[in-house]
Amino acid sequence: MTARPIRLLSGFFTVGVWTMASRILGFVRDILIAAFLGAGPVAEAFFVAFRLPNMFRRFFAEGAFNMAFVPLFAKKLEGEGEAAARSFAVQAMSGLTAVLIVFTVIAQIVMPWMIFALASGYDGERFDLAVAFARIVFPYILFISLAALVSGILNSFGRFAAAAAAPVLLNVILVVAMSAGWALGWNIGYVLAWASCLAGAAQLALVWIAARRLGMGVLPGRPRWTPEMRRLVSLGVPAALAGGVVQINLLVGTQVASYFDGAVAWLWMADRVYQLPLGVVGIAIGVVLLPELARRLRADDLPGTRDSMNRAAEFTLALTVPATVGLIAIPILITAVLFERGAFTPEDTRATAHAIMIYALGLPAFVLQKVAQPAYFAREDTRTPLRYALWSMVINLVVAVGLAPVIGYLAAALGATLAGWVNLALLVRGLTRLDPELVADNRLLRRLPRLVVAAVVMGLVAFGLAEMAEIYVPNLRAASLGAIMIVAIATYFGTAAVLGGVAPGEILAIVRRRKKE
Repeated sequence: MTARPIRLLSGFFTVGVWTMASRILGFVRDILIAAFLGAGPVAEAFFVAFRLPNMFRRFFAEGAFNMAFVPLFAKKLEGEGEAAARSFAVQAMSGLTAVLIVFTVIAQIVMPWMIFALASGYDGERFDLAVAFARIVFPYILFISLAALVSGILNSFGRFAAAAAAPVLLNVILVVAMSAGWALGWNIGYVLAWASCLAGAAQLALVWIAARRLGMGVLPGRPRWTPEMRRLVSLGVPAALAGGVVQINLLVGTQVASYFDGAVAWLWMADRVYQLPLGVVGIAIGVVLLPELARRLRADDLPGTRDSMNRAAEFTLALTVPATVGLIAIPILITAVLFERGAFTPEDTRATAHAIMIYALGLPAFVLQKVAQPAYFAREDTRTPLRYALWSMVINLVVAVGLAPVIGYLAAALGATLAGWVNLALLVRGLTRLDPELVADNRLLRRLPRLVVAAVVMGLVAFGLAEMAEIYVPNLRAASLGAIMIVAIATYFGTAAVLGGVAPGEILAIVRRRKKE
């Protein structure tokens, strides 16, 4: 393995470790929400309210603005130096800040209509609470979108730690706020809303301080319509529309779920579970891969581009395939250990577990999209992913709405899963036309089936152990899950190593490199 891919995977480990910490704290947060609020109206109101700024955050920042901003910033940095890159970053931040302030003010005025568009099945207390919570939490979009832009600057310098650590603050603040609110007898829904807004400001402060240490502590000024901004907008609008399609898919799912009592909370909890491997693996590698590919392509390094793409795909699949099988094999045990306490009932556990199984079927597609999309964005091609996203939207809409009368809230999960696979298939087909070796080289094709076999063996072992635990030690679920996970991980990596699906020497090389850094 060359030095450059090792740095790529080293960056992935940095992002992955911090993302794992954030997701674990996120589970603590969701465990407390489930215990305090269950799947009742306050919980469902907060979930919808919090989804609004997060939905537009992905639209404005991570999904659109950053996918256009990072390649242009990296090109400025590599070709014209830090001063030109800093000037471009100031222009971008100024424009984004102005747009977000105006958008936030408008949102406060039309919030009831926004909640209706997201969850028209809500009425009475759920609707009123959702509007109240959303008005409090919506300014979060301003802070977190600016934090995403600053994170893009850091990532372009190969500095991933601060940006990856920032989400930890969100969960720490929410956990502390809920604990204090419960002790003081406050309304937990309002506590969550105010704490979310505060957490956004804290995340922005963390990444801005890190950027300032690099000499990139940019601040917004008066927006100017420069040639660089015109180029940014021309790339960003298609990416924004593509991001909007993804958010429409989420909106469709929430709309379907809002007509079934408790379903919004069930899908939220299921989403939290499968987001752990998606966040740790897919999002982490996507964050690292985009600036890496932008630099490779600017240097006309096609072999390096191919190798980076394939090693990213190989590494993500090595972790995602067993996660998928595990979530399908023991979803009830996982859900019960994480959430079944307080107001969250065994019936809620079963309903959530069914959604987890369906989401898990789409997990490899969701993760591999994070590997495939940077290959387009690094080429400053944001229109092709938009076309593919539109097709996935159609699939999601037809399945979620069409099957809701038949399978209920699970239609939302099934629609998202099928849409994910369609989007991935189109992305792969497009990359194959550019260069077949971008998609899968011989090493990846040789190792993938071996990883699948190892994961299936692991899944059978985990399922058998879970069944035995339910029979012999039904009251020790948490201990059983911990033991099963240890055995499952050992089974998977042991089998994969014997079959040649993973090479332990490569992992050791990355670990040694991390220690030297």
